[in-house]
Amino acid sequence: MERRLTAIFAADVVGYSRLMGEDEVGTLERLKACRRELIDPSIARHHGRMIKLMGDGALVEFGSVVDAVQCAADIQRKMAERDKGIADDRLIRFRIGVNLGDIIVEGEDIYGDGVNIAARLEAQAEPGGVCISGTAFDHAVHKCDVGFASLGEQRLKNIADPVRVYRILLEPSKAGKVLSGPRRPLRPAILATGAALLVAAAVAGTVIAWQWLRAPQRPSVAVLPFSNLSGDPAQDYLAEGITEDLITDLAKLSGLDVIAGNSVAAYKGKPPNLADVRRELGVDFLVEGSVRPTGDLIRINAQLIDTANGEHVWADRFDRRAAETFAVQDEMRKEIVAALDVEPSAMETKRRERPPTANLEAYDYYLRGEHAAFTGRPPGMRDALNFYAKAVALDPSFAAAFAADARTAVYV
Repeated sequence: MERRLTAIFAADVVGYSRLMGEDEVGTLERLKACRRELIDPSIARHHGRMIKLMGDGALVEFGSVVDAVQCAADIQRKMAERDKGIADDRLIRFRIGVNLGDIIVEGEDIYGDGVNIAARLEAQAEPGGVCISGTAFDHAVHKCDVGFASLGEQRLKNIADPVRVYRILLEPSKAGKVLSGPRRPLRPAILATGAALLVAAAVAGTVIAWQWLRAPQRPSVAVLPFSNLSGDPAQDYLAEGITEDLITDLAKLSGLDVIAGNSVAAYKGKPPNLADVRRELGVDFLVEGSVRPTGDLIRINAQLIDTANGEHVWADRFDRRAAETFAVQDEMRKEIVAALDVEPSAMETKRRERPPTANLEAYDYYLRGEHAAFTGRPPGMRDALNFYAKAVALDPSFAAAFAADARTAVYV
């Protein structure tokens, strides 16, 4: 497993779903023009490498923090100029996060907390703005034509330790300046009022805490990438597909908190340390397993572990014909839900009983397509389109394959 220290640049489009809902064709055309005329040239000029391009954002790697920050500032300044005269409801604005961190490299993709922090910083940024981590700031300060405003230590979702965050000041007059967070002096009257408020807050906090302790808490679970034990890397797509399906199906249950697939991808191919998983993902339970296809047979092992004490809450092995994959997945899902003591609603049960397709061969092509598309690279996406086409040819009612084909065609 390769690791390296690198600068990660994460960007997304503000209000992408709304923009697409109001003017799908126009929004796509404007986004493509932004990429072609502004974003791609800026990334190339600052020596960046595009890792993934999604409909509403991008993940880019830079060898230099200074290059990453300069690129982010360049894009946001030019976007502000480009959007002059455009109605507010049609504006395309980006939020950008930059982090310097350790990453895991797998092929053309990157994973790890270094990537996750960049994504969380992007969410902290204002529309048209840039937020960077303290590690990035330490290397970029006084080396870029921007200013910095400290936002202090921030708690970022699913990140164990607080992260120092800085907002980039894009105005030319602020270049080179480092501003501390805003502080206002307290007047005596405010101090007296504040003391009374503290007493009231303490009482209210006690009541809220008591109610919170009484309220039932939803269990949280992370499904780690299932291992492919066939010895053939070409079968990775099957293990990945079963993992993704299990995450998706569990996430549909209102009584359960499930960690997203991109947050657990960094654990692929390495034995989990329960203490690390509990700290990094903040989950009560962990699902891990393996898939071993052999000819027409498939063996799936799975186990549910309590991260607090390492005890196995549930474990089972499923030996079936490959044609029974859907039945195995459904049985495994039901047993995990029962072990977690989660009761699905009638609607959730009904929805769960509808398989994506009754045609296993079509489903196999769909999984191969998802595996190829996940690379985010044009060759992989073109391969994915071929797999999706085969899937819908076999089952013209396979909605998920049609949706994946449309999504990937847009990206290409």
